[in-house]
Amino acid sequence: MDRLLRSRLGSNLTLIAASAAVPAAVMHFLVSEDKAPVTAVQHLFIMAIGSSIAALSSVALMLAGFRQRETRAVVAGGAFAAMTLILLIHGLATPGVIIGPNGVVAVAGGLALPVGGAILTVAALPALRGPRHLNTVAYGLVAFLGFIVGLGAVGFTMPDRVPNVPGYDSPEAIVLLVVGTLFFATVASRAVRTFALTRRTGDLVVVVGIVWLGMALVPVLVLDPYTWVWWTGHALELLGVGLVGIPVALDVHRGRPSHPLVGDLPAAELVAEEEAFLGARVRVLMARLEAKDVSTEEHTRRVAEWAVAIGEQLGLAPGRLRDLALAGLLHDIGKLSTPHAILTKPGRLTDFEMKVIQRHPVEGDGLLRELGYPEQIRRGVRGHHERLDGSGYPDGLRGDAIDLETRILAVADVWDALVSPRVYRGAWTPERAMGLLVDEAGTCFDARCVEALRALTGVAPELRDAPPLADAA
Repeated sequence: MDRLLRSRLGSNLTLIAASAAVPAAVMHFLVSEDKAPVTAVQHLFIMAIGSSIAALSSVALMLAGFRQRETRAVVAGGAFAAMTLILLIHGLATPGVIIGPNGVVAVAGGLALPVGGAILTVAALPALRGPRHLNTVAYGLVAFLGFIVGLGAVGFTMPDRVPNVPGYDSPEAIVLLVVGTLFFATVASRAVRTFALTRRTGDLVVVVGIVWLGMALVPVLVLDPYTWVWWTGHALELLGVGLVGIPVALDVHRGRPSHPLVGDLPAAELVAEEEAFLGARVRVLMARLEAKDVSTEEHTRRVAEWAVAIGEQLGLAPGRLRDLALAGLLHDIGKLSTPHAILTKPGRLTDFEMKVIQRHPVEGDGLLRELGYPEQIRRGVRGHHERLDGSGYPDGLRGDAIDLETRILAVADVWDALVSPRVYRGAWTPERAMGLLVDEAGTCFDARCVEALRALTGVAPELRDAPPLADAA
């Protein structure tokens, strides 16, 4: 398990570091004491653009949250709304435009990103899932946004009384930098998890946008103001808000919640929405399997759902859960080559018919190889009938030759096959099916996978002499 956690952390850090590479390189080459030729009015205009983009994102997220009764989306929208107001106050307080020298511009400039990051971090709290606290959170956000507006109004009324903090590279600025970085690193890790599951370009764009918002803290808080490199902070703020906001708006337009900001995409949803998250090709293959035999298509979906649930229970990294979802959906795709009369025969198969149907793992592997699917997915498709003691098929693999994902598929496949009715027999009781798996744990099936399934189902096994596994073919 420690190895899995280290692998997950390593992949997160790699993608986050890659996203930060470009702005880091730009800031490195722009380090200079020269002031950028940007006027106060232009600064106000730039901040107005950023505030408008953030406002659109916040409205889209909040509307989606209320429509779907999802509190987390509303909180994420509140984060953009808070950034919108604070950035707007920062822009309006530009010295020499509306008011003279003041501390409001420094306070608002220093707080915009950390406050937004803090609210985004809170959005993932388990208590905020679903509609239970929606109204309370909505009222709280309205009150908080009103508080920001009130503070801004007081600041503009008495600008000379607002302290000029955080000063650039001051202790206060360093504290905000550290805290803000932790917030955005947390949110970025969630977005990386979502991208690892979906592999959608939009989710990758959100990862980059969040990282760039975090990177903007450095020039905004600790570098000399109004230099070229300092202005990269505002550029990163605008680009980051856009990169996060546009994919979020597109998800809302399609009637979907935005998962990257809160990292709440369950692996099971990959199976339920395979065309959206796993690609149109998977949907085409599943449609062909459904046309061949509806019960087989329904079985593959349930196996995929059980497999990703077991994988999550065992702590598999998001990328491996995605591969497991694909392998689960496609594990019986080789039955497209099985004669319909054999596939739907309402009685026991003859030895010859059994040999024919036992070809489906090899046929599935070959089909997916032709379609360009990677080896780690084909391995599960080919090996889901393998057994730890070498009694399985088609290759008679033993022990460590069978990888964890394939072991998970084997348990999920047998479980669903036994508890579901077949044309040649009725469904087993869950207790009887669990009894078989428990009895064969460590011999045919991976004991960890069986125990994970027991924890998920809560079914107590009916221990008895194990019958033949032909019922699970």
